[in-house]
Amino acid sequence: MAQPWRTIPRPGASAATAPWGVLLVGSALGALVALAVFAPARWLGGLIEDAAQGHVQMHDAQGTLWDGSAQLTLTGGRDSTDASTLPGRLRWQLRPGWSQWTLQVRADCCTAQAWQVAMAPHWGGAQWTLADQQSAWPSEWLSGLGTPWNTIRLQGQLLLRSEAVAVHYNAGRWQLDGRLTLDALDMASRLSTLRPMGSYRLQVQGGGVPTIDLQTLQGSLQLRGQGQWTGGKLRFEGEAQAAPERQEALANLLNIIGQRMGARSLIKLG
Repeated sequence: MAQPWRTIPRPGASAATAPWGVLLVGSALGALVALAVFAPARWLGGLIEDAAQGHVQMHDAQGTLWDGSAQLTLTGGRDSTDASTLPGRLRWQLRPGWSQWTLQVRADCCTAQAWQVAMAPHWGGAQWTLADQQSAWPSEWLSGLGTPWNTIRLQGQLLLRSEAVAVHYNAGRWQLDGRLTLDALDMASRLSTLRPMGSYRLQVQGGGVPTIDLQTLQGSLQLRGQGQWTGGKLRFEGEAQAAPERQEALANLLNIIGQRMGARSLIKLG
């Protein structure tokens, strides 16, 4: 009985095609590695802009995702014409590791030492730990955020300190530990002829329910308030009041800060 027709492979055919398959796979893997190693810095800028809904932008990005720099700009949002760029450049180094990744960030204008952040992934989440540090920032930079910052036009120095700060993400929930302290020193505004108006401290305390506290260190403009993050939303209530002899000099600013209630201006967020 005749056998069905079939193709008899040539000797060495498999051996001839195998190297091409290995070459293609190797080329693809090499391309992926090169893409990861040389990923442009502008990719990071795009991620940050999307996460901040356009309020934080990175311009003139240079270098790579792992080692680069850019100019950091605050804006009022994607469609806003308000913008303010931090003097100098923001520089970063990102280093991957088996158990944790490390990030170093330095701003030419504002950090004597680089911020150091360690990110340790775990099952169902991750932890970010910020090394204790202090930095100084120009308050004028905030005017880029739009209303009401572009109207108030603050002047003075902002000192930011971190103590044992860690952010945890686990099973869809976020938690902040440690303390962040922002001192606003010798503040002034274009809405008042009084210079300076005073110095203030804003403190964020982590825990099960993170809290925020605002107090006056010294000055004719008195600020105070408390708040907390509940369900991922900030709720804050406070008030601003001028010293009796400075009410006229601070009247315009009090009208902008919050809702006037006699000599006080009530501040409410959330």
